[in-house]
Amino acid sequence: MIVSKPMVTQTVERRNTRLPLVTIEPLHGWAPLGLYELWNCRELIYFFVWRDVKIRYKQTILGAAWAVLQPLLTMVVFSVIFGHLAGLPSDGVPYPIFTYTALLPWQLFAYALSQTAISLVSHQQLLKKVYFPRLVIPFSAVLCWVVDFSIGFLVLLVLMFYYGIVPTLAIVMVPLFVLLAMAAALAVGLWLATLNVQYRDVRYAIPFLIQFWLFITPVAYSSSLILDRTPGYVHLLYGLNPMTGVVEGFRWALLGKSGDVGPLIFVSGLVVVGLLLSGLIYFRRMEGTFSDVV
Repeated sequence: MIVSKPMVTQTVERRNTRLPLVTIEPLHGWAPLGLYELWNCRELIYFFVWRDVKIRYKQTILGAAWAVLQPLLTMVVFSVIFGHLAGLPSDGVPYPIFTYTALLPWQLFAYALSQTAISLVSHQQLLKKVYFPRLVIPFSAVLCWVVDFSIGFLVLLVLMFYYGIVPTLAIVMVPLFVLLAMAAALAVGLWLATLNVQYRDVRYAIPFLIQFWLFITPVAYSSSLILDRTPGYVHLLYGLNPMTGVVEGFRWALLGKSGDVGPLIFVSGLVVVGLLLSGLIYFRRMEGTFSDVV
């Protein structure tokens, strides 16, 4: 005779662990900016930036030397055509230094803008597979060009030493103008990146936009050519170009260029802040549709 033993039920007490509660809800109306998420994902931003820098110069002959050759060769072309042949004034500064000082922030802005505008479409497979703050992608697209700018800035210091130009104490303001150029690229890039998800022909208009923007920015010429020959209200309109204040701020900080550049910098700064806030709001408003449309 087999006697079955009664089953003994053991209760295992689990330790109460408090895990963070994450609630994902659809966006309604104007969504909050949620910039705190960028700080929480700072390691992811670093990974994207480091990856983009390595890919850009991978399997290239010159490598990081392209960061020097691009502004340097452009400076030579501008110096021959605009400085020597056209004879444009350079406010008493050697024309190569005059134009190279402007080319550094301009190329930081132009490259960052072009990459930010197509960043979402370039990462469309990633957007469909995993959730992360979508602002990480355009932010990293802007930050990765700081490496090229830093290399080019060292070359500028060497050129200034060669021409016997001593930087003024205002050189401490250079990081502020670098941030202003990056903010301008991010502000416009957020608008274009969001529109590019909906309308893919936006990417074809970006090169034309950057080329047109170059000619209305005082890179190859001095802003005094316009300010000295136009009434006061034109100065305000000219300052609506955010890169006008950035370029003139660089020349003032590094070359001691005098002139009425304070209002230009102030107006350009206000325009950048307005574009950045509106771009962030529009980006967050449309963020929920990216994975469905891209």
